[in-house]
Amino acid sequence: MAQRETADRHVPVMRDRCIRLLSLGVDNIRAAGHRPVVIDATLGMGGHAEAMLAADAEVLVLGLDRDPEAHALAAQRLRSYGDRFRGIHTVYDRVDEVAAEELAEDQRVAGVLLDLGVSSLQLDEASRGFAYSYDAPLDMRMDASEDSPDESVAELLARIEVGELKRILREYGEERFAGRIASSIVARREDRPFTTTADLASVVDKAVPAASKRTGGHPAKRTFQALRIAVNAELEVLQRTIPNALDAVAPGGRIVAMSYHSLEDRIVKQAFARRTKSSAPAGLPVELEEHKPTFRSLTRGAELPDESEIAENPRAASAKLRAVEKLTDSRRTAV
Repeated sequence: MAQRETADRHVPVMRDRCIRLLSLGVDNIRAAGHRPVVIDATLGMGGHAEAMLAADAEVLVLGLDRDPEAHALAAQRLRSYGDRFRGIHTVYDRVDEVAAEELAEDQRVAGVLLDLGVSSLQLDEASRGFAYSYDAPLDMRMDASEDSPDESVAELLARIEVGELKRILREYGEERFAGRIASSIVARREDRPFTTTADLASVVDKAVPAASKRTGGHPAKRTFQALRIAVNAELEVLQRTIPNALDAVAPGGRIVAMSYHSLEDRIVKQAFARRTKSSAPAGLPVELEEHKPTFRSLTRGAELPDESEIAENPRAASAKLRAVEKLTDSRRTAV
């Protein structure tokens, strides 16, 4: 696929806002006398990485992704930037380890970008099995390479107990008919295993009451989301990632995180809150140094995309952006 074709099929969500936030972190690190590095921890097809590289002629971008296909497309898209871009095949909870391994002595992490959830690449490739709208092998692994340790959705559904499946659908998909759907899936697999997306979508559709199908989109939407989150351990990985990213960034550096459903946003919000608020016990007359916040929030709550962006890129509709900056002892920068 040509570089232009990759760019055409991928519109980075809230690109300009992300790059402004990260660029000010880059300026802070440069002002402190270090070479700035931005880690795009969710590389995808490289849209945000490309915008960051274009915005600053000196910055180095490290792109992390567990999907080998994403690396192939991003490398082609970003080849004109030479050694200013480096792709690393890994899960993003290793962001702090990557920083320790890859940065030179005079370099510091100026920013970490997290664009969470499933990527446009994965949704649009029918063969990956992420979408209920295509009939494809029932996979949904973000890393579908031969040596991937992850099991596919088909493998998960072949072994899971009904109670655990109900929990996954209820917690990860916020599916109110989780019990009915789980029971239908387990009952059907006694006849034959699930192998395709169309097969699973059909069983879910039959399990959901007709009256509930009139609104809310396809009845299998929440089930597919829940199973994707489960096989990729997305929430567990995210729980580890945010603290690791906060540790990796240098004073003056910034973390920008975009989430697309309430479970992701809650994890980000809580992790940021722990670092932006004092940990001093209530009633303590003097705040000790170890209780002082180590980050400041750059957003009031979560920022949302505007109507024009949603019109251009409908996948941005559910995005929520939060950002923080690691505190220094001296100056404060503008948002």
